[in-house]
Amino acid sequence: MRLSRFAAYASSLLLAAAATLTGVGAAHADSGDRQSAAPTYVALGDSYSSGVGAGNYDSGSGSCKRSTRAFPALWAAANAPSGFSFTACSGARTDDVLASQMGPLNSGTGLVSITVGGNDAGFSDVMTTCVLQSEDNCVARVNQAKAYVDSTLPGKLDRVYTAIKSKSPSARVVVLGYPRFYKLGGSCLAGLSERERTAINGGADHLNAALAKRAADHGFAFGDVTTTFAGHEICSGAPWLHSVVWTNIGESYHPTAAGQSGGYLPVFSRTAS
Repeated sequence: MRLSRFAAYASSLLLAAAATLTGVGAAHADSGDRQSAAPTYVALGDSYSSGVGAGNYDSGSGSCKRSTRAFPALWAAANAPSGFSFTACSGARTDDVLASQMGPLNSGTGLVSITVGGNDAGFSDVMTTCVLQSEDNCVARVNQAKAYVDSTLPGKLDRVYTAIKSKSPSARVVVLGYPRFYKLGGSCLAGLSERERTAINGGADHLNAALAKRAADHGFAFGDVTTTFAGHEICSGAPWLHSVVWTNIGESYHPTAAGQSGGYLPVFSRTAS
């Protein structure tokens, strides 16, 4: 029996030494540290968070069209948070976030991301007007959306942000903006006029400024994606945004898979830390 115990002890020493030399023990420890360090993460918002336009949608998400190529799913796959709830949904407005997306938030939530406000401001109607109607009508519709952003949207954002803070007071909250759609003076030879493209880009900037202001007022971080999408707008040589997709109109003017991984993910990754 004593010899048996000695053999077992010697074997354990050899295994420990081998693990130390090969780095196996350190690798397991590092993996565990990374997993324990990643906070519980909840991804809220509209189609820019759910991943419309990126393809590879989760069939269980139905019309919400949550994609495994969307930046929340990509971040979760890379960082192994202790919990991940993906409730973002295509077409969501601020009221929809409040009504149906906030269930997973609680006092243990460590990280929250959200894109919302574009649908409230009439994003879809703006683009429909600009594509199908006159240049003057397009510019007027953009200006109408900007007026809504000034007068009504701040109060709606306040309600969402206040609810997030109330439910998850210790969470780091990252509000992400929207890209400019067009590279001005770019390669597009048809479609909207340069005046219309300029107005649409100006509308995106106006919305982003409002989002950044409300985020700051609530103590949240703001992620500006216009920087990473620069050079990858529609009419650029390597666009990360769909133009009009006649075969799947809902994907029009949304980021491609490259837009999610190259445009949104780096900004969120930097801002989340």
